[in-house]
Amino acid sequence: MLGIIFTNLLDMVEDKMGYAMVDELLLSTGLDGSYTGVGHYDFEELLKIVVALSEKTGIAIPDLIESYGEYLFGKLMQNHASLLPENITMIDLLSELDSNIHVEVLKLYPNATLPTFSILDKSHSHIVLLYRSPRQLEQLAVGLIKGCSEYFDETCEIGLETMNSSPHEVKISVNLQ
Repeated sequence: MLGIIFTNLLDMVEDKMGYAMVDELLLSTGLDGSYTGVGHYDFEELLKIVVALSEKTGIAIPDLIESYGEYLFGKLMQNHASLLPENITMIDLLSELDSNIHVEVLKLYPNATLPTFSILDKSHSHIVLLYRSPRQLEQLAVGLIKGCSEYFDETCEIGLETMNSSPHEVKISVNLQ
């Protein structure tokens, strides 16, 4: 998994809960925490951090992952908003996940293992995506979508429907209000 995911997760914990919590997480998991944004790390390490954070805070794992997705979107926009075309809408951005955004991510991080998003339905006010990933991080996708709606100053309703367990596929419906 990309190091940028690890570094931003630890940044979120520090921003919201303080450096002492980051230190406590790394000590309790036995991880050294020397992640770099361009490194590539074992997905299991991310799970250890999230599980430990859940145990220490009492916050459910899906809620933590979703909150992290919201935080991550904001951080990504701080560094990459200039790459977005002018007048792009939230629905346009979501419809370009596989055809444009993930293509650019793979240019920067060729070893990245990204989920796939297929468009099942789209209009100016809604989009239905089919999320596929063996990592089953659809809550991260939901958080990223919530962060996206905040960035675009949109209000939306997000629905999830598991379509298949193997391979893992979830239908994500986004309806602007």
